[in-house]
This record gives sequence, structure tokens and C-alpha cells, in this order.
Amino acid sequence: MKALIIGATGATGSALIEQLIRNDNFHRIEIFARKKINLDHEKLICNLVNFNELETWKNKLKGDVLFSALGTTRKDAGSKSSQYKVDFTYQLNVAKIAAENMVKQLVLVSSTGANSKSLFFYPKIKGKLEDEVKKMDFDNVHIFQPPILIRQKDKIRPNEVQGIKLINKINKIGLLKSQKPMPIDLLAEKMINTSLTPSSKKIHIYPPKMIFHQL
Repeated sequence: MKALIIGATGATGSALIEQLIRNDNFHRIEIFARKKINLDHEKLICNLVNFNELETWKNKLKGDVLFSALGTTRKDAGSKSSQYKVDFTYQLNVAKIAAENMVKQLVLVSSTGANSKSLFFYPKIKGKLEDEVKKMDFDNVHIFQPPILIRQKDKIRPNEVQGIKLINKINKIGLLKSQKPMPIDLLAEKMINTSLTPSSKKIHIYPPKMIFHQL
């Protein structure tokens, strides 16, 4: 199989690449990123791209499965509009082209609480993206809604460290079990496993409990 990845330089994308390289079911991993990653492997092809100029590289979006893991924060992006572009527009446009290029599967990283009718910005844009990709012409659409993620040490954000500590303390007294922090490697493993599991059902949505216990 040939895997396509956007968001390859982020925490989830990095974990996906490491696991896909070791997985014999995948003979090629083609990533589309704004900057080069510090990894070379015979399976791996890195395309340096501008997401605002998708027309110039859309013909390269051909393979068996698209792993869509782009994401940022409002702080890193600089504004709501810039975050919207990364978390919604770029992923939407790449998914549209992949479907047109007859990529069979989409595996999307969304978020727990995603809801297009939410009053809050982040879950609303994640929900809007989910609604749109469900309409696209993929054989299978796998939507992962993880809780707060335990990222690699070089990628974890200071606010996430504090959030993880707080939720772990609350979990110990039996509260918010559904929001238990999730190791990034576990998420990547489950994303890959679902792409390798045949299914006649088109839409699959995985909330935290299912990712932890049922996949």
C-alpha cells in the first residue's frame, strides 16, 4: 500500500511515519509538508509544498490512504483566521483532491467534542470538517476524536503538560475517565490498523473510549 500524509511534521504525523516505515503492508510513504523532516528512508518521499498552491502539486496526491493530521493552535497560527486555514481549509482541500484522484481511504485526526454547531471555535471547525469529509467519495472515512494527547518530548506544549497533569489527578478520583490523556503512539497505531481492516461501512467515528478499548 501507499500512504499519503499531511501534517507529517507534527506529533501525530511523526508517529505515523515511524510506524508506517516498520509496517510491511506499506511499500511507500509520501508526505506533503512545508518543511523538510529529519528522516531518510527508502520508503519515504518528502514533497515540500505550499498549501495555498495545491493546484501545482495535486497530481501527486495518489495512493491508497490519506492520513490527514494537520493542526495548529491559535497562538502558533497568530489568529483565528490562520488557525481556520490550517485546521479546516487546507485539510478540506487536500481531501477533496485525494477523493478526486481515487484515493480509497481517508483517516482524519479530529478532536473529542467536535461539533459543527458548537458555540466554541475549535470544536466547531473540527465538526465542520468532519461533516464535509463524510460527503466525499472515499470508500472509507475514518474519523478519530482523541482526547488531549501525550506528545513526544520535543513536540509537547507547556500548556499540555499542565493539562495532562490535571486530568491525570482528576482521573485518579474517578472523574473524566473519557478524557484520559492518550499516548500519541497509540493513536498512530490505531489509525494505521483501521486503514488495514476491510470494511463495507463508509463512515467510522472513533471517540476516546473506542480508541483505547475497542480497536
